Amino acid sequence: MDMIAEELINHMIPPLKLKDDAHKAMLWMEELRSNELPVVDNELFKGILTEDMILEVNDVDKLVADFKLQNENCSVNKNTHFYDVLKVAAENKAKMVGVLDDELKYIGVISVQDTVTAFAQSAAVHMPGGILVLSMSQIDYSLAEISRLIEENNAKILSSSVKEDELDGSKLRVTLKINKLDLTAIIATLDRFGYKIIARFQETKIEEGQKDRLDLLLRYLDI
Repeated sequence: MDMIAEELINHMIPPLKLKDDAHKAMLWMEELRSNELPVVDNELFKGILTEDMILEVNDVDKLVADFKLQNENCSVNKNTHFYDVLKVAAENKAKMVGVLDDELKYIGVISVQDTVTAFAQSAAVHMPGGILVLSMSQIDYSLAEISRLIEENNAKILSSSVKEDELDGSKLRVTLKINKLDLTAIIATLDRFGYKIIARFQETKIEEGQKDRLDLLLRYLDI
């Protein structure tokens, strides 16, 4: 989880140039399923153009250069740690963060949501907690219902996986990673509602110095 900005660049997101028009920007946004794009001029990051800005002027022939771009200062050095990228994004309320080399030239953009999602999954791996494996019929499976019961015990599901039971195709094996080590109350609740628990594990290992960073990430995600 010690990735730096350069490693997080989304190379699928191309930068717009000032001489491009709004029509081209809209086409790219539609193709990328994104409502904003970075703008670059002579290798310098100029800011972000959003779909809302284009719709507001209602003129697809308008050049990118004629828009007042957002987040022109929302950029980081290529060696910036991921958690500092998050801070910059949060301070600017930005969905994208420009990445610059040591000469302040643009080398790419980070899609904050994509990266946060990936790190949330990674956090689920690193955070200590308990693991439960449930067996149930396919028609009885509802992750929303299971989550509700677990949250009633002041716990959260960090990650989950569902597989068909190899011995019985009508049943599922549901593996849950939970952010609590003591699973006693959760097991009692699930048992009371008829859920069959076939295995339980506890994980206590966490890498030195990771907890504060994980807490920051989870606060950013509001989970």
